[in-house]
Amino acid sequence: MELTQDTQASPSPEALPLPEARRLANAQDALAARAAPGAVARDRDRLLPWAELEVFSASGLGAISVPAEHGGAGVGASTLADVIAVLARADGSLGQIPQNHFYALEVLRVGGTPGQQALIHEQVLRGARLGNALAEVGHKDFQRRTRLHRADGSAPQGDPAQGNERLYVSGRKFYCTGALYAHWIPTLVVSPDDPRRSWLAFIPAGSPGITITDDWDGFGQRVTGSGSVAFDQVLVRPEWIVPFSDSFARATTIGPVAQIMHAAIDLGIGWSAWDDMLHGIRERARPWIDAGVHEARQDPLTIQQVGEVSIRLRAAQALLRRAGRITESAQAAPGEATVAAASVAVAEARVLSTTASLLAANTLFELTGTSSTLDGLGLDRHWRNARTHTLHDPVRWKYHAVGNYYLNDTFPPRHGAL
Repeated sequence: MELTQDTQASPSPEALPLPEARRLANAQDALAARAAPGAVARDRDRLLPWAELEVFSASGLGAISVPAEHGGAGVGASTLADVIAVLARADGSLGQIPQNHFYALEVLRVGGTPGQQALIHEQVLRGARLGNALAEVGHKDFQRRTRLHRADGSAPQGDPAQGNERLYVSGRKFYCTGALYAHWIPTLVVSPDDPRRSWLAFIPAGSPGITITDDWDGFGQRVTGSGSVAFDQVLVRPEWIVPFSDSFARATTIGPVAQIMHAAIDLGIGWSAWDDMLHGIRERARPWIDAGVHEARQDPLTIQQVGEVSIRLRAAQALLRRAGRITESAQAAPGEATVAAASVAVAEARVLSTTASLLAANTLFELTGTSSTLDGLGLDRHWRNARTHTLHDPVRWKYHAVGNYYLNDTFPPRHGAL
């Protein structure tokens, strides 16, 4: 689709007025307070967080990035990151489930027509949750094989969003975080004759031909619903099909917005481990015999390590907030330089949130001792959640992108993982 002025991204979000900001803070804090006490049981027994997600929808949190002109709060990347981090601190899975919801809304903001935006925004304002069906497994490459096609299997003609053809989606996806709980499943599809042409098809979860399978069995982030979705000749309407590859042919903030939320998930998991670490040191841990103190909290080496974890987490938080400001500037004025700066800032935050969350989860056990390994406490979930989620995309390539940017003035590649 040719990107005319009418199909360019809508204006970037602005700061919320104080009453709306307070309402948002109250909503996220109330949901986090509700979710936190059940996090251990949900992880241990794999209890799906349906009730918590209904609260998420009813509170309006799912609509916070919908532009104000469409009835939403119109928040930007900084606020999204804050909300995700708060939820992930309560329960890592609960923090990750909405990530693809907000990611799909950013794809829609950047590449959708006004009519497409109005359609999906109306659904989200009514409480609809968006899942995802992006990734595929079973091959040693990143080529997508889920096709958007005509009844005879051939490629669509022209712009599928503007045509009158009957089009279908066929294929299989995995790592479909949130799809299990979703009302709509944004699905990455490609043209049968050219996999470089891709779209994000917003497909109702109850459409004939869709099979959602709860087969995610990762050892961490256990209730994210990150299993399989299969599509068997699923009929899709033109107004559901939003350009995807076109949105990476130019500089857009889709990648930075996606990644800043992943950094926020890691940060929230790290803070959750921090909370349990402090509690364990104060309430259960014993000082080492050579420390010469009566309580573990007085052990000088314990104090030193607590300080190290604190500094790492707070540094990650500071980089996350800096990245949010830079990303919002890029949303307001997207261009090669502004989007590259946002991608690099988010990569920096993602590197530190990764290392900080893993450090916090590891140090929790070191400083609270053998009692912290008791199964009933469920403290191992912090490490399992951090290790699982930080594998989403490799940090080693973020170091490369950051170094190449500063050393060689090389802008990062454009895709959703940077």
